[in-house]
Amino acid sequence: MIRMTNDTKPQDPTQRLVLVTGPSGAGRSTAINVLEDLGYEAIDNLPLSLIPRLLDGPARPTPLALGLDVRNRDFSVASVIELVDRLTRLPDYEPVLLFLDCATEQLLRRFNETRRRHPLRGEGAPLDAILAEREILAPLRARADVLVDTSDLSPHDLKAELARWFDTEPGRRLTVSVQSFSYKRGAPRGVDMMFDCRFLANPHWEPALRPLDGRDGPVQDYVARDPRFAEFFDRVRDLVLFALPAHLEEGKAHLVIGFGCTGGQHRSVTMAEKMADALAKAGWQVSIRHRELERRDKAPAPADEGLATASRPVTASMHG
Repeated sequence: MIRMTNDTKPQDPTQRLVLVTGPSGAGRSTAINVLEDLGYEAIDNLPLSLIPRLLDGPARPTPLALGLDVRNRDFSVASVIELVDRLTRLPDYEPVLLFLDCATEQLLRRFNETRRRHPLRGEGAPLDAILAEREILAPLRARADVLVDTSDLSPHDLKAELARWFDTEPGRRLTVSVQSFSYKRGAPRGVDMMFDCRFLANPHWEPALRPLDGRDGPVQDYVARDPRFAEFFDRVRDLVLFALPAHLEEGKAHLVIGFGCTGGQHRSVTMAEKMADALAKAGWQVSIRHRELERRDKAPAPADEGLATASRPVTASMHG
C-alpha cells in the first residue's frame, strides 16, 4: 500500500528531506540504500538531536534521506512529529515522512530466517518485541506522507516503488520492467499493463517439459508452435512500443508489464523473455523478473507450499 499526494515536487531553493522510518525488518536500510542510488545524500541512524545541526545553513544541492530507528538513543515519536511539523512550517524545507510497514507475521518470519535479534527484544519472545515496536510507531504511521507495505515486496520491488516517488530526475528516462507471474498467487503489485497467457498451449502437460521453464529453448519452441502465439506476441509488442513513447512524454519514469499464466513457470516466462528481448532490441532499457521462479529457487521453506527447488538461481536481469 502506498499513499502520497502528487503535489510535493520541491521548488529549486528548498531542501528536500525524506525521513525514513518503520518497524525493524520492514526494509528501512534497503530504502536508504535505494534513495542513495537515486541521488540522495543518505544517513542512517542519525540521532534526532543532530538533525537541526545537519540542516543548519543554506540548502544542499542534493536532497537528504535520513533513517530514523527506535534504537537511536534519543528517539521518540513525539520528537519526530515535532521535527516534521517544525520543518513543514519553514519555507526552506520540504520534509516527507516515509513509513515502511510490514505484516506482523512476515516480520516474525524475516527475523526467524535471518536469526537477527530484534532491537527491542529483552527476555521475551520476538513477537512481543515486534508488537511493542508497532505500538510505539503507530502515531508515525498515521502521520506518514508515504506509506509502503513491504510484506510482499522483494528488494527489487521496493526499489521500483521508491523510484516512482523519489527519483531525483523524473522523466529523464523510462525504464521498463517485464515480469511473469502465476494468477494462482495473485497479480504482482504496481503492474501498469497486464496480459493473460493462459489460452496458449501449456507445456506443463508434456512430461519432458514440465521440469523446465520458459527460459529453456524447448519450452519456448513448444509455446511458439501454438498457432495463436505469433499474432498474440506481435499485437502485444506493437501495443507496448506504441505506448512507451507516450508514457515517456508524460514524464513517467517506470513502466511495469506483466504476463500471467496458471503456474508462472512456462507460458508467462516465455512471453516475458521474448518481450524483454524485443523491447531491448528496440532501444528501451529493460529489466526482467520471474516472480514464481524466484519463489521456487529460494531455499525450501514452508511458505513456498512444497514447490520444487530448482538447481539454478534466478535473479532480476537487465536488458539493453
